[in-house]
Amino acid sequence: MTLDLESMMQRSDELWEDSILPSLSDFIEIKALSPLFEPDWAELGELDATIDMFCDWLDDQTLSGMSYETHRIEDKSPVLLVTIEGTGPGEVIFYSHLDKQPSKPELWSEGLHPLKAVRRDPWLYGRGSIDDGYGGYLCVTSVRLLQEAGIPHPRCVFLIETCEESGSFDLPPYLDALSEQLGDPDMIVVLDSGGPDYDHIWMTEALRGLVSGTLSVRVSHEGIHSGTSGGSIPSSFRIQRMLLDRVENATTGEVLIPEMHIEVDSNIRDKAAALAEVVGDSVWSQLPTVDTLVPVADSTEDMIIAMNWQPTLSIIGADGMPPVQVAGNVLRTNTDLKLSFRIPPGVNSESVLARTKEILEADPPYGAEVTFTSDSCADGFHAPPLEGEVSTAIHKASKQLTDLPPLASWTGGTIPFMAMMQGKYPEAMFLCTGTSGPGNNAHGPDEKMHIPSSKRLTAVLSAAVAAIPENFE
Repeated sequence: MTLDLESMMQRSDELWEDSILPSLSDFIEIKALSPLFEPDWAELGELDATIDMFCDWLDDQTLSGMSYETHRIEDKSPVLLVTIEGTGPGEVIFYSHLDKQPSKPELWSEGLHPLKAVRRDPWLYGRGSIDDGYGGYLCVTSVRLLQEAGIPHPRCVFLIETCEESGSFDLPPYLDALSEQLGDPDMIVVLDSGGPDYDHIWMTEALRGLVSGTLSVRVSHEGIHSGTSGGSIPSSFRIQRMLLDRVENATTGEVLIPEMHIEVDSNIRDKAAALAEVVGDSVWSQLPTVDTLVPVADSTEDMIIAMNWQPTLSIIGADGMPPVQVAGNVLRTNTDLKLSFRIPPGVNSESVLARTKEILEADPPYGAEVTFTSDSCADGFHAPPLEGEVSTAIHKASKQLTDLPPLASWTGGTIPFMAMMQGKYPEAMFLCTGTSGPGNNAHGPDEKMHIPSSKRLTAVLSAAVAAIPENFE
């Protein structure tokens, strides 16, 4: 089978311009906060609105053999399942999500807003544009390109959830309930990743896991004048510092919980060195740091390893502290910090979550009230490289459309679905890819999607999907 990739690329461009970008722009306007950030998501109806909007788009795609259904289990966030019957042997599951992270409009650049789609080529700005609103559109369109070209394709199932940004805690019951509809996939495709540049086609072989929760320290029942309390009552903030020293070296950033570490072997170091040769100093230079900041790592190779294969701690939120302008001169009752640990593949998230709670709550300094309340955990993911016809197809398509070979990379972020599916379908191939890259700033101000690479990846994904039936010849 020979694909006319140039024609498919031209058609991809047309469909993105005429169909995908207008609908994706409408999606950006829906706040659609993930359940962890919006407890009243069901009453607001925004997650349902994203599914309804995507289904309206599906109705216009003229796809043969397509059906879809929204599934609901008790009070859990909904899941959309789209099925396109195969015209050839094999089965593929595609994954994406429609829920979003919170945003602060005041932090976005002039003329931009998280809930307003703005196109400034090569970018489409807006919350959810790259994480992961575009994913479902791209995957469905890759199959449409094959149908229009008369190319056989496997049975395709699109699993689109609305809880990913919360750690996918609502997803496991759906995976069990929908086992029959999901079938026995030969390949699982996830469009929630990317790479260090927009020139190559990137395939993610490993992702870190996640453990997060709130560390709360309380020392009094009401605020006390600091002149009266200073020197007698230890501040909740100082106790927080003492507790954080149990789990992180403040000087180096090293996480001090042994169970969160894995052995970084020579194979990983060799791949990191090879990747560093490709990306150069772009890993650091693309970050929006202040001019005087220097990296923690001594080299790009060490930075790549640290970002993907070592645990890290980030303090991502705080309660109990008033804004600076209205801060009274009192010793505060409490300090609450939201801790987010990224853990390397191979670490069991549930066991290290329990260990973290044990370490932080043991022997509270000065007898303060200390609690660590978890809110999410997810294992990392590590899969072998793609091989066979699919790998060959991706390589050929990448060389033809970019004049560069596809490259494998790792991602320091987390996609909980990957570990779930690897446990459920251990024999399946995994293609984790996407067009996230330098400057896209997912979760942050000015989030944006790179339009040209998204159009190109659509055609490359078509080639990968078309190769599945060839495995049966």
